Parts: sequence; C-alpha cells; structure tokens
Amino acid sequence: MSGLYLDNAATTPVRREVLEAMSPFLTSAYGNPSSHHTVGEQAAAALDDARRRVARVLGVRPGDIVFTSGGTEANNLAIKGIALAALQNSGARHVITSPIEHESVLASVGYLRRLHGFEVTVLPVDADGVIDPGDVAGAVRPDTAVVSIGLANNEIGTVQDAAALADARGSARLHLDAVQAAGWVRLSGLGADALTLAGHKLGAPKGIGVAMIRGRIPLEPVIHGGGQQRDRRSGTENVAGAVGFAVALELAEAEREEAAARVAAARDAFVARVLREVPSARLTGHPQRRLPGTASFTFAGVSGEAVLLELERRGVISSSGSACSAGSDEASHVLTAIGVEHDLARTAVRFTLPHAWAGSLDAVAVAVAASVAAV
Repeated sequence: MSGLYLDNAATTPVRREVLEAMSPFLTSAYGNPSSHHTVGEQAAAALDDARRRVARVLGVRPGDIVFTSGGTEANNLAIKGIALAALQNSGARHVITSPIEHESVLASVGYLRRLHGFEVTVLPVDADGVIDPGDVAGAVRPDTAVVSIGLANNEIGTVQDAAALADARGSARLHLDAVQAAGWVRLSGLGADALTLAGHKLGAPKGIGVAMIRGRIPLEPVIHGGGQQRDRRSGTENVAGAVGFAVALELAEAEREEAAARVAAARDAFVARVLREVPSARLTGHPQRRLPGTASFTFAGVSGEAVLLELERRGVISSSGSACSAGSDEASHVLTAIGVEHDLARTAVRFTLPHAWAGSLDAVAVAVAASVAAV
C-alpha cells in the first residue's frame, strides 16, 4: 500500500464533475451575482439554479437555502440566528444540545450562554453515543429556542433517530448538524427546522457550506452587510462554490444507497478482523446505527498518535478523531462523554472510508495490527 487515505470524515478530494461544473464561474462567467448587467445576471442565474438543486435534494424550498463558507459558519448561523431571533421575539432563553457535538455547535451554544444569558441543557448520551428522544422531550421547556443535535457523529459515527428527535422537540426549533451524514443518510423528510452541511465532506471544495433554515422561521443574521440571500447572510456569494456544492450533493444522493451498502460491508469485515487480531482493540460508537464508512477504535496501553505515525509509515493515513481538534493533547470530548476513561480515549484511531471504496480492507487490518504491536 502507498498513501491510502482513510480520513474522509476530515475532508474529501474534489470530484472531477464538480471541478468541471465550477470552472466557468472561476474563469469566463466570473460576475458578481448582485451586479445588474449581463455578466452579473449570468452568475445570479447559476446561483439560483444551484439553490434550487440543493433544495430539491433536501426536500425544501429554494428560499430555505443559505450558502455559507462551510459547516462551521452554517452551524453558527442556525444556532445563534434562531436563538437570538427567538430571544427578541418571545424572550426564549433556553437551548438544548448534547456533549458529543462538533466544536462549532458547542462553541455557539457557549456564546449564547456567556453573552446573552441563555440557559443550556446538555443531554446525556449512552455508551454508544445515542441520545434518548425521551430525554429531549423531558428537557424541552416553553422558553426553549432551539434543540441542536448532530445527525451523525464525526468521531464515532453514531447516527441519531432524526424522526424521533423531531417528534420529541415539541414547539422548539430542531437543528440537525448533518455535515457528516450527507451522502450516507437520507436528508429529506427529517422534520428538522434547520439542517447544516459542508461541501468538502461531499467532494466539493473547502469554503462552501449550506444552512437550510425554513423560511418561516425568524432568523437573526450573524454576518451583516449588503443584505444578500434575503438578508440572512450578507456578503458576495461564492457562485462557483455553490455550483460545485449542488453537483456534489446531487451525485452523493444518487449514489447513496448503493455506496452505503457496499462500504458498510467492507467496514464490517475490517472491524471484525481488527477486533480479532488486536486483543486491546475496542470499537467505539453504535455497532449498527453508525455511518457506513466509519470505524473508530481505542487501543488500550498504546499511544493513539504513535499508532497513527506507524500506520502512515506503512502507507495508511487515518486520524485520531475530529480534524478541528487535531494537535490537542486533550482526550476527545466525544469519547469521554460516552464513558471512555480519559487515558483510554487518548488511544483512539479513526478510519473513514470514501464513497467510492470497493474491495477488501484486509491489508489495512494487517497494518493496524502491526502498528499497534510496534508501539
């Protein structure tokens, strides 16, 4: 093996079809979509078309789609925007989330608490990272502005029951962070009021994301300026990025069912072999309700970072968890939240497969066993 990249939860390569679709809007059709001339109108038409295509996949109206700079901005807009509007309109000052959310969700909730006096309920999760919808229903109050939950976890791959969460949230707004779920899980008909995505997890470039926020919902913008995108997110739109995002999302959705079945079969065989060959290995996350391409392990008694270095020396590129906290000496907040002891959490190694994966992962399992033995 030579340079096998198994860190697709961190980012994915841009697909050829996406590059081809974007190219005209980086070269000849480079207009500002707010300009009222032929070049600008060409860009505006492409932006509108991209918005319609994204909305079609998500099963919403085009006006519900806000293009952002990525998943982090999309999460900030959905959480802060809905909560601050609710505070202004009704005095709502309560938000609900879980301890295993992405840093951008937890930081947005923390901002609301520190600067605006919101009360925060952090729901418990079980040892597999599953949130009990009954706990959501029990936590919702008349002044709950938003419930923010990750549809699929970026570290352990556990997928939540979105329909049950939607039923449990009562009159509160439900935001689903679907950044990791896109391309693996159906995104339409989930019952969410807001849903967030990032292009670079799907084969689109970095720097483009989407916040789906239903148009009837009051929203306080977090970026102010010229009032673009119905005054929900000011700033000149990334037309090429939006076009690329639409193509990537359509392709991922068209391939989703076949890719999920194929990749999950390879992952399951890989997990079984790693657990068989490495006595210290423990799979984290739900054993069945997990993203098809995700396998995350702890290896008691060894350094996860050392295992990663050994794996890369053997031609396998993986990670210890979220790329947004890479380089930190702290144990993963996701793993400690599901009850993994601090020192054991620091041994974590995560493998995330691409949609296009086909074939066996036996050679990777052999490399894992050899790497753990070497450290």
